[in-house]
Amino acid sequence: MASNNITEEKNYLNRNKREEEEDDDETKEGESVERIFEKKEVPSWQNQLTLRAFVVSFILGILFSFIVMKLNLTTGIIPSLNVSAGLLGFFFVKTWTKFLDKSGFLKQPFTRQENTVIQTCVVASSGIAFSGGFGSYMFGMSEIIAKQSTEAHGAQNIKNPSLSWMIGFLFVVSFLGLFSVVPLRKIMIIDFKLTYPSGTATAHLINSFHTPLGAKLAKKQVRELGKFFSFSFLWGFFQWFFTAGDDCGFVNFPTLGLKAYQYKFYFDFSATYVGVGMICPYIINISLLVGAILSWGLMWPLIETRKGHWFSEELSPSSLHGLQGYKVFIAIAMILGDGTYNFFKVLGHTLFGLYKQLTVKDAILPIASGSSPADSTAVSFDDKRRTELFLRDQIPPWFAVVGYVTIAIISIITVPYIFHQLKWYHIVVIYVMAPILAFCNAYGCGLTDWSLASTYGKLAIFAIGAWAGAANGGVLAGLAACGVMMNIVSTASDLMQDFKTGYMTLASPKSMFVSQIVGTAMGCVISPCVFWLFYKAFHDLGVPGSEYPAPYALVYRNMAILGVDGFSALPKHCLTLCYIFFIAAMAVNALRDGLGKKIARFIPVPMAMAIPFYLGGYFAIDMCVGSLILFIWKKVNKTKADAYGAAVASGLICGDGIWTLPSSILALAGVHPPICMKFLSNKQNSRVDTFLNS
Repeated sequence: MASNNITEEKNYLNRNKREEEEDDDETKEGESVERIFEKKEVPSWQNQLTLRAFVVSFILGILFSFIVMKLNLTTGIIPSLNVSAGLLGFFFVKTWTKFLDKSGFLKQPFTRQENTVIQTCVVASSGIAFSGGFGSYMFGMSEIIAKQSTEAHGAQNIKNPSLSWMIGFLFVVSFLGLFSVVPLRKIMIIDFKLTYPSGTATAHLINSFHTPLGAKLAKKQVRELGKFFSFSFLWGFFQWFFTAGDDCGFVNFPTLGLKAYQYKFYFDFSATYVGVGMICPYIINISLLVGAILSWGLMWPLIETRKGHWFSEELSPSSLHGLQGYKVFIAIAMILGDGTYNFFKVLGHTLFGLYKQLTVKDAILPIASGSSPADSTAVSFDDKRRTELFLRDQIPPWFAVVGYVTIAIISIITVPYIFHQLKWYHIVVIYVMAPILAFCNAYGCGLTDWSLASTYGKLAIFAIGAWAGAANGGVLAGLAACGVMMNIVSTASDLMQDFKTGYMTLASPKSMFVSQIVGTAMGCVISPCVFWLFYKAFHDLGVPGSEYPAPYALVYRNMAILGVDGFSALPKHCLTLCYIFFIAAMAVNALRDGLGKKIARFIPVPMAMAIPFYLGGYFAIDMCVGSLILFIWKKVNKTKADAYGAAVASGLICGDGIWTLPSSILALAGVHPPICMKFLSNKQNSRVDTFLNS
């Protein structure tokens, strides 16, 4: 996903989606795409950067920031929104140009290069909503999250959100990654011929939109998206209207009985999660459900019976020395186990690929799609055309070096003023190592479509946190270092994905780079403002059991506590269980890779299983409903399901996501829902009737 800091969950979504589209991609590569567009003049890089493109990007950036922020603060699962960004960008500008053309004022036609610029800018902007750490490391610094932990409560380890420092911090750390790999774009795209499957798939999408047949299909897709956008928005209003009070409404609709509800199994009628479930591969949704059943259905009830033996009965439900500790730290163990396995896996792919590239003549790299584009003579015209234009608009290496050094110096001076616990020499070490790690991440992502940005961020938490020490605010220093490292390493791989998309749509590297810069700058302002709206409108933000529990904020904070203080916060036998699940996560991943794709489709993904361990299983049921809808649709009419499934899912996600804006404004204005609709068992309903009639 271009210009977005990809979470571990999103990596799974992208990789599995690419695997499913492998055969289709090979068919498309067998055709000469550029011969279709041969007679169309390619605009200069300046003409690809139009005012209308950035106006549309700004509007869509706000919309997508709300969507990403809502998902960020609920489940942490962010699906790839590239299709929606490209589709909506096409629709808005095509409508705009069609109107101007009829009015006689159209001066510049809408091209696929401009569509690429919009898609890149939108995803770069909304991507800051995740990479900014509003649902993870940044919000993990707050007093709200600190109170849920039993360690590191001191003022030196707490920094509450504020628009000024959040915007300032993002501006000084979000651009470095863009400059770190710019000089390597020819090596990565032309010489090594890395596929960057997400960037390639996005390019296929945009290219198809601008052919006559593709444009007709895109219009139909937009109509479907619009229908379900409207339905989802109205459904969000309906849910709000009938859910007065904190303990009322659809969220309290248990589907598996009262005891099941106690352990968070219920369907909450969320259009967002149903839409996300339609986009996610089946195995991801099943993995979530398996994780929910294993944890909330088996483990937590059993561990709760050990109350008084393994942990004190006097502890509050949120204490990490009690059941909450098992929930949080076992989830962390699975996340770290999965991340560790994939780190060494992708690192191995990277080193092997470099070795083959440097030592073996005409080497075929172990890329995700299985073969190098150079192997096909059918696309030689495309390669020649694309390479010629890709190398035409050069970005001087000195510009990248000067940009990196300049921003690094500004950041080294500025960041310690924002976080005095993070010293200038900590940041220098990060910035010296960052270009190497950025290269490894960008190269590995090109081979496997797998970004390890979150893993590098976790490494920074432990390394810098331990270096700073508990007495010197190591928890806050580790979380801040995570933000610095994640932003650099992630944007590097995202930019290279965009270069690959631009290479295949004949968009200039200069226009891609400028679009990324503009989108990132938009995101550095839009995302903090969107988060601030959530923060002020929902007073229980970040509280377990609330509408927006921000589960990863506590997870990241507790990682920082572990890195600084060791395992003192863990209850009895929790460390043993953590070891077991850490090893199990690595073993399951090894099993998935060892048995091949056909069998791996039926083996749960550890990262996805870990998410409901802490959060609960309600969203897993919603997402499985989305999978079921898509599965039945494909059985009834596979052609229509393939053509319009993503559009329907995007409409559900976008409509429910944009409803968050008016609901937040209503909450800020003190307007409460007028009606309470509650679902009760027959026995409870009889008791209520008896009470009311007495």
